[in-house]
Amino acid sequence: MRDILKVMRDILKVSHTLSSHAIEHELLIWLLNRFTNYGSRKAAELEANPRAALVFFWDKYNRSVRIEGSVEKISRMESETYFHSRPRGSQLGANVSSQSSVIEGRHILEQCYKDLLEKYNDGSAIPVPNWGGYRLHPVTVEFWQGRESRLHDRLRYTLTSKDGEEPTWIIERLAP
Repeated sequence: MRDILKVMRDILKVSHTLSSHAIEHELLIWLLNRFTNYGSRKAAELEANPRAALVFFWDKYNRSVRIEGSVEKISRMESETYFHSRPRGSQLGANVSSQSSVIEGRHILEQCYKDLLEKYNDGSAIPVPNWGGYRLHPVTVEFWQGRESRLHDRLRYTLTSKDGEEPTWIIERLAP
């Protein structure tokens, strides 16, 4: 995974004055955790088939990264910690929205938001709704670099493990 994170840092052009470990940790958190309403279509799909892919595309650099693997819910505590680190407006918005459900009109969202804004204007903690995170456990990571004449570079890292051995990443070059 360390090799993959090094490539990701290069792609993202991370230029923070942080230790390599801190960058890797923050990058992993950002990359592999996704948050949603547990009543949403996305959550239902992940519960029915706990596999997913994340794709990051940087048009400016003509690069992309695709990460595939299994998905699991993160702990309630992790979800709550992340929820309360978000801006208060986002916390209120998550409480207002039954994500992906049909609503009568935008005015319903705006009124609910206004009511919650008034209710929590004293700075008290905003409760976490039926909401939380999913973590992707990478099994395959593909790096794509666009090149002239469609002779793109593609490298695929695949996590493999044999009985009793530490998992290792196999690196393969793919044809464009």
